[in-house]
Parts: sequence; C-alpha cells; structure tokens
Amino acid sequence: MNAIGLDLSALGNHEFDYGIRHLLRLAGGGCQSQQVANRRSCAGVDGKFSGARFSFISANVVYRNNEQPLVPPTWVKTIDQVRIGFIGAVTQSTPGIVVPGGVADVRFGSEARALNQYAKELQAQGVQVIVAVVHEGGEADGGYDACGNPRGPIFDIVRELDPAIDIVFSAHTHRGYNCVVDGRVVIQGASYGRLVSVVDIEIDRATGDIARERTRARNVTVPNGADGNQRLRITHPPLTPDPKVEAIIEHYRALAAPLARQPVGRIVSNFDRRATAGGDSALGRLIADAQLAATRTHGAQVAFTNPGGLRSDLLASDRDGVVTYSEAFESQPFGNTLVTMTLTGAQLKQLLEQQWSAPRGTGPARARMLQPSRGFEYAWSSNGSPGKRVIAESISIDGRAIDPDQSYRVTINNFLGDGGDGFRVLRDGIDRVGGPVDVDALTDYLRASMTRPLAPDRVPRITRR
Repeated sequence: MNAIGLDLSALGNHEFDYGIRHLLRLAGGGCQSQQVANRRSCAGVDGKFSGARFSFISANVVYRNNEQPLVPPTWVKTIDQVRIGFIGAVTQSTPGIVVPGGVADVRFGSEARALNQYAKELQAQGVQVIVAVVHEGGEADGGYDACGNPRGPIFDIVRELDPAIDIVFSAHTHRGYNCVVDGRVVIQGASYGRLVSVVDIEIDRATGDIARERTRARNVTVPNGADGNQRLRITHPPLTPDPKVEAIIEHYRALAAPLARQPVGRIVSNFDRRATAGGDSALGRLIADAQLAATRTHGAQVAFTNPGGLRSDLLASDRDGVVTYSEAFESQPFGNTLVTMTLTGAQLKQLLEQQWSAPRGTGPARARMLQPSRGFEYAWSSNGSPGKRVIAESISIDGRAIDPDQSYRVTINNFLGDGGDGFRVLRDGIDRVGGPVDVDALTDYLRASMTRPLAPDRVPRITRR
C-alpha cells in the first residue's frame, strides 16, 4: 500500500482481524513479538517495517476509557488553495465480525453521528469540501455503474448525514454501484481492485464548496482484476505492472514458495462454497470434518466453522487434483486457532438459532449458516419466527437426538469462541481446550488423501423445510 502511493485509508473491519495492537503496529511500524499463523512480521525487503506512509482514519472508533479516537478521524489535503476534508468511519458491526477480545478496549459508535460531528469540526476550520470514506455498504441493481433500487446499511447512514458532507465513498459489501442520494454521490468500487471509483468535482471559488450539479462520478474497470474475463481483457487491455510493487510481490513469493508449493492432499472433484438450500457447502463440510478430526483427542463430538472464514474453493482442475499448501491457506487464511468447549444440548439449539441474529441479519436470507461436521444434522423452517426456526427434534449427533440437558464437546475457532459473528452463546462454553491453527487442521486432514484422493460429501447436513 505504501508503494501504491495512497494518501489515506479508512479503517475497515479487516484492519481489526488481529486486534488494535496489530492495527497500530501497521500504522506506526515495528515488529510484533509473536508470530501469527507462520507469518513473519518484519520480513520486508529491507528486513524492517516502518509502518504506513499514509494516514489511517476513522471517526467512530474510540477508546472506552477516555473516548479518544483510536486513529485520526479526519485528513485534510489542500489542492490549488482549496482544502478538502476526508472523514473515515467503519461499520459499527465490526465487534461481531472480528475476534471480540482484540477490540475489547475500543467502542464502535454510530457511523452517521461520528461523520456529522467531524463534518461540523471541519467546517469550523474553514473546510467546505467534505468527503466521507465509509467501510459500510449496500447494493443496487443494474450493474457496477448504475443505481437501481439502492438498499443496505450505507443508504440508511447517508440519509442521516449532515448536508455539509458532499460525497460518500463506501465499501464492505463488495458491490459496484454509482448512486446519488439526497443530492450527493454514494459510490462503491466492488472489491479486490476490480474497479476504481472516480469522482470529478468543480469548486465554486466564491464559496469554496462543491458545485454539486456538476459533479461526475464513475466506476472504472481495472483489467488486471478481471478474473480472467477474456472479453473484458480485449476491450480493456491489462495495465503494465508497477515495478516497485512487482518487486515486493516477488520478494514475498520467494519467501513463501517452498511451503506454498508443497502438496498436502489430492481431491477427485471440487470442494466449493456453493450452499445447499439448507445452507451448508462441500467446502464447509470438509473444513468442519478436518476440525473435528483434529480435536477428537479433546473429546470433540461436533465441529462448526463459519462461512465467512471460507475464502477460496479447492478446485480439482488445478494440477490434476493435487492440493498445495498455498491453496489450503487461501481457503483458511485467518490463522484462527481451534477451541473445544462443553455446551449443553439447549445451548446447541440456541447456537443454531443465533445464525439468524448475526450482525445486521434481518431474516433467513441474511443468516450466517455454520458449517457442521459429519454426523451432525438438523432441519430449520423458513417460516419460523426468530428463536424458533430450528426444529428441535431434528437436531442429532451420529443419528441420536440431542438431549437439552446433556453436555456435548463442541469445536469452533477462537473467533467464534469469543462470540464472533453474533454467536454470543459460545462465550458461555466451559472446559475450554485450545487446539491447532485452522489451516494446520485442514492440511493434516488432507494429507491422508495423498494415496486415496478425497471426494466431496454431497449429502446435505442441514435441511430447509
């Protein structure tokens, strides 16, 4: 990011994946004392890490003990004697989608209130052009440069904003849209560098403010991020890679190569993230099975993994079904550790019900369906009311109905174990025993398939009625 030449970056939820101490190290530099998931923190080209040469900003994250901002809320740039102010904000749902213990010392406030507060402060400093950079999003119909039926949290936030805020760059939902809401541009450039959002503005010299009626916004396709779309590559030829960035990539690629290329298993067909009507997937079943196998010695009877942690499919078409460490790591990149705990049958039922009360969840379509290991089955009703969607008598382990009063050993990752994704009941689990890193559990499980290739389990473990 330093090599790209950024001026600023609004904090997003992934900046908090390893907690605020790690985030502040990214911003200020230095090495961490402990390794995280086999990654060295100071393996830079020069053997050092000096931190970000751009500004992280966020207005709605403050320390609990003194209400002071975690990072600067705003950033101001002067262009041709015109001061342009930027205010950052991150989705208020962040504590529910990162490891809660890593953000225990900070509070995530209302995005709109924080943006409005600092918009007034910027105005008091004489800044009239104000841009909000918000890591929260929505979606719209009609393509990446259109705005049909805009919906989602960002549009609710925008409707609460002070009129002084002229432009809103949004994120988080990985969608491309280009909207005008209440007279101001609201735009998002999808994800992974596939689009760049560009907003051209004109300044009224007399007032120092934007002439909004002459604002022009667009999402520009980045050909190198076209995911192999050949038609797009013809109309938008790939850009020449930047030599500085290429050198950084090659440095880390060389460091990782011996481990990345190592074969860890073989598969006969794809393990992908496509969900059944019930909500489980072939990849989810595989990873849950691996985590159960890795923690059997801790008495585990069932394992669950969160769908948000499944980041890449395992494809048999790559190298004749051979799975490399790199591919396994791409599926499980967060470096979460496994935790085995004791829950009652009643708590297991509560855990399943909380799939529909995850952050910003509004109904069955927004549920975060936990992926269960082999032997665990249940059914749920799309017509059920909150707290009563799971059919209690259908929940079984190895064919036996669970007893609400009996204790069961359950394996999850530490993100879920701290109540991540809104699964609050997991905080109450007792007799906790730590286990391996998730990717290590997966690679250990896959290694047995080197002599007998692994086929996906196509039988759903979750049934929707």
